[in-house]
Amino acid sequence: MQTLTEGVQAPDFSLQDQNGDTVTLSQFQGAKRVLVYFYPKAMTPGCTTQACSLRDTKTELDALDTVVLGISQIPSKKLTRFVERDELNFTLLSDEDHAVADAFGVWGLKKFMGKEYDGIHRLSFLVGKDGKIEHVFNKFKTKDHHQVVLDFLNQA
Repeated sequence: MQTLTEGVQAPDFSLQDQNGDTVTLSQFQGAKRVLVYFYPKAMTPGCTTQACSLRDTKTELDALDTVVLGISQIPSKKLTRFVERDELNFTLLSDEDHAVADAFGVWGLKKFMGKEYDGIHRLSFLVGKDGKIEHVFNKFKTKDHHQVVLDFLNQA
């Protein structure tokens, strides 16, 4: 697993959102920063905590010209349930073949309860208006993720 680093061009992608619409990273270039956050599984406690915290700070993120795109390998239909259940106010994208996770370097070997398997590692990337990665968020707890992002954005 070779995770992308600050300063490199973020790989462009086109993925289906929770409504079945196609979203591309490049559609925001020149206009908004994009927080691309990868999460392993929808509707689990950690992923729900992280998503709801981002939901609750959307106004602050909007004021900082930052759009949130959550990416997991979950099919679009399940993403719709996640958005509706938790009243999420940002875009979730389905990366079923994990090609985008591979491109960002967040797909790899994981261990849980003594078992090893391949999956998405919980990392976030702030992509600048120029399309380059401004920051990689790799040290946070799910309940603090939103604050770590806001603190960075407010310092930049």
